[in-house]
Amino acid sequence: MTEVRRLDLGYFVRPATETGGDEPRVEPVLGYLIRRDEGVILFDTGMGEGSPEVDAHYRPRRRAIQAALADAGLSHAEVDLVVNCHLHFDHCGGNLHFPGTPILVQPKELELARGEHHTLPWLIDFAGVSYREVVGEAEIWPGVWVVPTPGHTAGHQSLVVRQSDGTVVVAGQAHDFASEFGAARLAVRAGLDGVGEPLPSYPKWMETLLAFDPRRVLFAHDQSVWEP
Repeated sequence: MTEVRRLDLGYFVRPATETGGDEPRVEPVLGYLIRRDEGVILFDTGMGEGSPEVDAHYRPRRRAIQAALADAGLSHAEVDLVVNCHLHFDHCGGNLHFPGTPILVQPKELELARGEHHTLPWLIDFAGVSYREVVGEAEIWPGVWVVPTPGHTAGHQSLVVRQSDGTVVVAGQAHDFASEFGAARLAVRAGLDGVGEPLPSYPKWMETLLAFDPRRVLFAHDQSVWEP
């Protein structure tokens, strides 16, 4: 049995200076719960607190990870693994509620997070933190893979989950929007069909994700779902 469930972890307002347009954009913050016979994986934990500068910039409205888990009938003690797509404050903010629980991370991402100007440092090396570094692609449970999808950050990763009705990719912020993923997928297809240049570029890892033949692709800041 496999269940992939979306968690509402609040929203923030991205200022116009970051949207590429004339207006700000309100973006959801979404986590995902993966329940299998082997246990429970939590993908992303919401927005961290403690920085007045970040709050003034993004004006977040947080929903606690405990409340989101309770809506799914779980407590934090029932989570067996935490996987963050990356360690920016809006994806790893609830990690500190899981001391002792393994947190899967790419070494590149952890190195960045422990440097300057990447995230809120108190969200990274808190009491009881237990990182499990995953180098590159890895099958962490039967039918569940961590796949590097660098771009937004150098250590960004996505989760691939086999289900009876098809494969789900939990892509985090590999793309900001489902439409961007769809455009990249068509660029791959056009190249395979022999369409001549010029063609749009796409990240090489798109070919890796598409090789899993995904039926659904889910995102961290877009409520839309990509389907073929």
